[in-house]
Amino acid sequence: MREFLDEIIRDRLGQDPASWALTQGVYLVAMMAAGIALTTFGALFAGLTSWWERRIAARMQSRVGPNRVGPQGILQFLADALKLLVKEDLISSASDRWLFRAAPYFVVAGFALTFVVLPFGYHLSATRMNVGLFYVLSVTALVVVGILISGWASNSKWALFGGIRAAAQVVSYEIPAGLVILVPVLMAGSLNLHDIIRAQGGWPWDWYLFQTPMGYAGFFILFVALLAEGNRTPFDLPEAESELVSGYNTEYSGMRFAYFFLTEFGNLWVMSAVMTTCFLGGWQVPGVSAENLARWEALHQVPGWFYLVSAAVFCAKTLLLANVVIWIRWTFPRVRVDQMMSLCWKYLVPAAMALVVLAAVTELMSFELFGEAARVQAPLFSLRGLIHFAFFAAGGLVPAVLFFRKTFRNISFVGDRVRPLSNW
Repeated sequence: MREFLDEIIRDRLGQDPASWALTQGVYLVAMMAAGIALTTFGALFAGLTSWWERRIAARMQSRVGPNRVGPQGILQFLADALKLLVKEDLISSASDRWLFRAAPYFVVAGFALTFVVLPFGYHLSATRMNVGLFYVLSVTALVVVGILISGWASNSKWALFGGIRAAAQVVSYEIPAGLVILVPVLMAGSLNLHDIIRAQGGWPWDWYLFQTPMGYAGFFILFVALLAEGNRTPFDLPEAESELVSGYNTEYSGMRFAYFFLTEFGNLWVMSAVMTTCFLGGWQVPGVSAENLARWEALHQVPGWFYLVSAAVFCAKTLLLANVVIWIRWTFPRVRVDQMMSLCWKYLVPAAMALVVLAAVTELMSFELFGEAARVQAPLFSLRGLIHFAFFAAGGLVPAVLFFRKTFRNISFVGDRVRPLSNW
C-alpha cells in the first residue's frame, strides 16, 4: 500500500513523498482506513457467504432457500446478525468467565489479521511483508488458541473433547499446508505474496498450477489441507452434531457464538486468496506482460485501469474457488475422524515432503540451465513456454472439457428440474 500511496502523492498531489511534511500523516490515515475497511470487508463477506451458501444448498436440493429479507433474501445475514446480537449472552456459572469471554476474540483475531498481507490487486494490500506467507501461517495459529481456550473455559467435557479434536485437526493439517506452500516459494524465490504473483503471468499456462507437476499436485494438496483447516465439509467434524453435540462452541450463545461462524464463513476468502496467490497467478492481468508492467513502473505511469482490472481478476479467481468449496460441502458426506487423520499423516504429509524435495531439485536444475531467466515468465513460443502450454492443455483443458461434457450429458438425460427464475 505504501507504493500505492507514494504514487498518489507523487502523481496526483505533485509532492515528493520523501520530503513532503504531510507524508507520514497520509500514511497514518490511510492505514487506519485500510484497517477499518479490511475488517468490514471480512465481516460483510462472511455474512454474504452465509446467504450465498444457503442459496446454493437450496438450488442443489431443489429448494428455495432464504428469499424474503431484501431482494432475493440477500439481507438475510443482517437479520441473523441482529437476532444473535439481541440474544442473551449466557455464561455458565462453572466456567472460567474471563477465558470464556476472550476465546472468540482469539479466533476472530487469527482470521482478521491475515488481511494485513493478503493482496486484492496490484499494490492493493495493507502491507507488503517480505515474509508474508510465514506471517499468514503464524497468525492463523491464534485460531487454535481460541478453540482450545473455548473448550477448556466452558468446563464441559463435551466442549473440551470438541476443542481438543478441533485443535488436533487444525494443527495436523497445518503441516502439509505449510510444506506444500514451499513449492511456490521455491519457484518464486520469495515469501512475499506480491513477489510470488509477479513471478507468474496472466495466462493460465503461466500460473504455477500448470508450470510443473509439483505445482499441479501441490495445488490439490493445499486445497484439501485448507478445507480441513477451515473446518469445511468433508472435514467439519469438530461441529458434527452426530459426533460431539456441537463441539467447542456448545456452551456459547448470542454474538460470541456468531463470532466462531463469522470466522468459518469469512475463512473462505482467506483460503481461496492464498491458493489464488500461490498457484493461480493472483492479480496478474492476461495480456499485460512483465516487461510492460516494469516499463510503466519505471516511468511512474501505471494506468489507473490496471489497478481496477487487477483487483477484478483477483476477486474473480478467489470467488470462483470459494464457490467450489461451497459446492463440495453440499456434494460429499463427512469422513470419520480416523479417516481424516490417516489422510493427513499417512498420505498428505509424505506427499508434501516429496513435492518440496522434487521442487527444490527441479528449481536448482533450472537455475543451472537458465540462470536468472528460470524465474522469468517464458514466452509462449519458447521451449519452456510450449512445455507449460502442453501441461496446461493436458492438466487443465482436457479435464475441463470432459467435466462439462459429462455435466451436459447428465442434464440432457434427466433435464434441469429446477426453474431458475421462480426458485431464485
